[in-house]
Amino acid sequence: MHGMDPIRDHAKRQRGHTLIELMIAMMLGLIVTGGAVSLYRSQRQAFSQGADAASMRDAGMTALTLIGQQVQMAGFVPLDASPGGSAQAANSPAVVPALFGCSSARPVGAGSTPNCEPLASRSDAIVVRYIGDAVSTWPTTAGQATDCLGQGVGAAGAPELIVNRYYARLSGSTGEPELYCEGNGRAGVGQPLVEGIERLRFRYWLQGALTPVAANIVAADQWSDVVAVDVCVLARGALMQRRVRYIDCDGAAVIAADRRARQAFWRRVAVRNNEPVPPP
Repeated sequence: MHGMDPIRDHAKRQRGHTLIELMIAMMLGLIVTGGAVSLYRSQRQAFSQGADAASMRDAGMTALTLIGQQVQMAGFVPLDASPGGSAQAANSPAVVPALFGCSSARPVGAGSTPNCEPLASRSDAIVVRYIGDAVSTWPTTAGQATDCLGQGVGAAGAPELIVNRYYARLSGSTGEPELYCEGNGRAGVGQPLVEGIERLRFRYWLQGALTPVAANIVAADQWSDVVAVDVCVLARGALMQRRVRYIDCDGAAVIAADRRARQAFWRRVAVRNNEPVPPP
């Protein structure tokens, strides 16, 4: 009977320990790698959500600023506009109100009270009118007053009636929601201004009223009684991994069925240049 070889026995034990240690090391490596990948994904998702939120804020605040500035201009007439001239006559509240709005629709057609064409986006729309010149607007190279798209209106150096129409709808080319403006420099042709704007909502404060009302509540002869406008802009963001909750323009918490992030922005704008229609 041969005795056991202590050297061979030690080698066998050594090989066994090495295999176990290798398996443990592999498991630990997998755990560390999985943790690193999970951390990377969560950090990447957080970065994407942060970038998307910043993009919505930029779009929302830009749209809110543009519309707010226009509402403040509603009814403006330059001091040097010739009394009784065509520009001042066109801006007379009795002929053309400084503001006009549509509920869940956009204005189409000419005149002081255009028709309201329903929008699939359910976005409200607003029409702003004022007298523009080389000071109150950015003039063209020829010296014309300009509309919201920078298009020249009327004669060079002359005060002219500016009519800008704002609404939101899906782009026919990209499918993304955008803020549109249609100026009277090229009537009937709207152009996108801000991408990511899904909906506009306007509420109008009439002189002496305790609460604001929607455009479909304002009578044709009441538009010159609007003293302030509550503007809400709803910006739409990227697709999320799960349904997200947001606050809409009515202040209600809503769960987005399409898993798109959204954010609403509000502002109340005083209509400083509107004048009531004098009694007959």
